[in-house]
Amino acid sequence: MVDKRWSLILRRRIAALAGGFALVGLLIGPTAAEGRLRIAKQFGVVYLLLNVIEDQKLVEKHGKEAGLEIAVEYVQLSGGSAVNDALLSGSIDVGGAGVGPLFTLWDRTRGRQGVKGVASLGNFPYYLVSNRSAVKSIADLTEADRIAVPAVGVSVQSRILQWASAKLWGDKDFAKLDKISVAVPHPEATAAIIKGGTEISAHFGNPPFQDQELAGNPNAHIVLNSYDVQGGPASSTVLYGTDRFYRDSPKTYAAFVDALDEAAKFVTENPEAAADIYIKANNSRIDRDLLLKVIKDPQVSFKVAPQNTLGLGQFMHRVGAIKNEPKALSDYFFTSPLTATGS
Repeated sequence: MVDKRWSLILRRRIAALAGGFALVGLLIGPTAAEGRLRIAKQFGVVYLLLNVIEDQKLVEKHGKEAGLEIAVEYVQLSGGSAVNDALLSGSIDVGGAGVGPLFTLWDRTRGRQGVKGVASLGNFPYYLVSNRSAVKSIADLTEADRIAVPAVGVSVQSRILQWASAKLWGDKDFAKLDKISVAVPHPEATAAIIKGGTEISAHFGNPPFQDQELAGNPNAHIVLNSYDVQGGPASSTVLYGTDRFYRDSPKTYAAFVDALDEAAKFVTENPEAAADIYIKANNSRIDRDLLLKVIKDPQVSFKVAPQNTLGLGQFMHRVGAIKNEPKALSDYFFTSPLTATGS
């Protein structure tokens, strides 16, 4: 069992999150509208494109080019479940989370809210990092271990872990490691891995948290690379919204995707400036050289067209996590010239 300290932290976080949703609903209203964009982001360099469009006001820029003034608001959340709840409640128009939560919501809202993907935030390898030397693979994890993930069972990290488990133990045991997983935001999980001495002995995170763990604890090591499970570079974190937003706010939608595309090119061409934007936007104390190493990592690419996402959705259907089987990108992504070449 998770010790009392972590249980208390989780209870406080859930209460704060519930209050935050109520406040967001009061401040920004329940429905989408042309000329207004409300975006939920999470923690990590995987959300760098959102940091850039906010810093440089790129959505507003592309809106003006289309003859539209766009008011943009950003909400900080943690975990795919929280993002999905906010989207379905009408508190946000676009959510940033893993492709796993996208498939879950796409499946559950077909014929209703019609949630689909809007754009990728780029390709990043996600590492399962452990500070316990005996853990060389997921087969070495025991009842004594606790794996920190953003949301147990539904976050993209959990889904990839389930996929890896299915490959090792068979589809019937795909959720075997869920019972030793706990929901902890990346910053807190990273602190636990670096410090050691807690029940959190593994963390399935994202950049730069996984990189901070590997640099900050000599016992920290990679147990699993998401690319190995997904069959190569993949867009594990994406943006998604409802059919109402896509249908009723076409100029806002187009300005948003165009802004993301410009941000992706900016980060690729100006990694130093992008690093400074990240540090400022997140009030981060990360070592700047470490951050630049992440941004310049040859395994990382910044682009809005999703890559290698379909396999996870088909796995989720195979094990019964979703009822509908995705067969093509157009099933679960809205149509856009900038994302149509994705997979």
